[in-house]
Amino acid sequence: MRKLVVVLLVVALAVGIFYPRQPTSFSVHSVRDNAQRALHDFTIPGLAVVVVKDGKVLVAEGFGIRNVQTGDPVNADTLFGVASHTKAFTAAAIAQLVEQGKLNWDDRVVQHIPEFALSDRTISDRITVRDLLSHRTGLGLGAGDLMIWPATDKTTADLLTGLAHVPMARDLRQGFAYNNLMFVVAGEVISRVSGMPYADYVQQHLLQPAGMQRSVIGFSKIPSGEQNFAIGHAEIRAEQGDELRPFALDYLEDFAAAGALASSANDFSQWLLTQLNEGESPTGNALFTPESQRTMWQLTTPLSVGPSMAADGTYFRGVGLGWFVKDFHGVRHISHSGGILGMLSLTTIIPEHDFAITVMSNQQAFDALTAITNEALEQLLDLPDYDHFASAKASYQDMMAEKGEFVLAPGDGSAASLDIADYSGLFSDNWYGDIIIAQHGDDQLTIRFAHSPLLLGTLEHYQGDTFVARWNERLLEADAFVHFELQDGEVRGARMEAVAPFTDFSFDFHNLKLIKR
Repeated sequence: MRKLVVVLLVVALAVGIFYPRQPTSFSVHSVRDNAQRALHDFTIPGLAVVVVKDGKVLVAEGFGIRNVQTGDPVNADTLFGVASHTKAFTAAAIAQLVEQGKLNWDDRVVQHIPEFALSDRTISDRITVRDLLSHRTGLGLGAGDLMIWPATDKTTADLLTGLAHVPMARDLRQGFAYNNLMFVVAGEVISRVSGMPYADYVQQHLLQPAGMQRSVIGFSKIPSGEQNFAIGHAEIRAEQGDELRPFALDYLEDFAAAGALASSANDFSQWLLTQLNEGESPTGNALFTPESQRTMWQLTTPLSVGPSMAADGTYFRGVGLGWFVKDFHGVRHISHSGGILGMLSLTTIIPEHDFAITVMSNQQAFDALTAITNEALEQLLDLPDYDHFASAKASYQDMMAEKGEFVLAPGDGSAASLDIADYSGLFSDNWYGDIIIAQHGDDQLTIRFAHSPLLLGTLEHYQGDTFVARWNERLLEADAFVHFELQDGEVRGARMEAVAPFTDFSFDFHNLKLIKR
């Protein structure tokens, strides 16, 4: 009898008996107030906020300004780069092709991209489409991202060639490690199976049918006369106090299926309504089936759950296909965030309350987005009152203090083994390509990543045969050690690693193995 009860409980959870949709009231006034508070508390120029509930758009508004240099206001049609939330669209596009019988979730990638290979061929021959979308391929966190970030001149063919040399971190399906390049590969699967470029496919089969008329895949697809788009900003510590600096980027154009979508509050409301209506858009188009949505929201790659998460009613969490999933105070919590330098987004869906919220920002204070979201969820789920803003602000200030106070520890005082000129030359990595180190003047070296225009800077001697790459664009916050490797008194190669612990993981310098040519 006990076994029968357990079986019935599992079935009930699977079909949602214990998660009925509960109509609840929800006031939008606090959402608007919190958006305004976030602008002030976190020094954010502009926000876009979307809230949908019970099949209706409650909020789709802009707050603040889209560019500190122009002062132009954010409105409901202002385009933001939503970065990694693009991954949910990639998963939905795959779902469509599965429904059409053109591929299966568990097809091996090499069935559709014969030249696909990782450095461990026994792994890459077994990787499936499902593996690509659930961050369990065996590649490490952000491995290979330097081929696409900062913006590079590499083609998809170049990326596929480079992947064969990116080092593996573990075996297939042995753990979670967030990886953008696997979604770029998923985009190429879509292209080959559909016979259309990824961006065109998503535009025609997802964005347009959903009623997302202003949204585009790729900054270059924004019409040339269109000016209503947000510019990213970074808050930095300066002698006269913290200040915001605009940092215009191409919304991760090179990330394609991993993060190139630009969208607005109005457009995103249609996406959220589609999600809550099990794949049917407000325009009446069935973009994907309820079965496909269940597959995308199925926990596929588990994530660890710490003791502190019990306070949020979270006892399991993991990755689905293009989404993160967990339990949260007795309901399902479906989410994904996105981030590029100076611009962030966060989407959270609570299906049992027919509720979803997206917050977009043109400043990189992610704590502000979580505060707005958590305050909304507190109201939605009638949770005990907690000042999420105070907690988030303290966390953000701690992070800013860490960055502002970070000082590289002095070297050990050892002199360089060679003359400055002897460290110069052409260096090459099998997956990235060429890096040029050149002498400038009598006592200075410069470093330039051949495929990444922003990775240009100077080398400062640190200790022995180790130098520090200081990038000319200081907003990158990604200075890196360059450890030259000598043999028989000559430089044979070099290794690199980030200097600061807060360096974004997409600067995967540590995966480079540079050989002097």
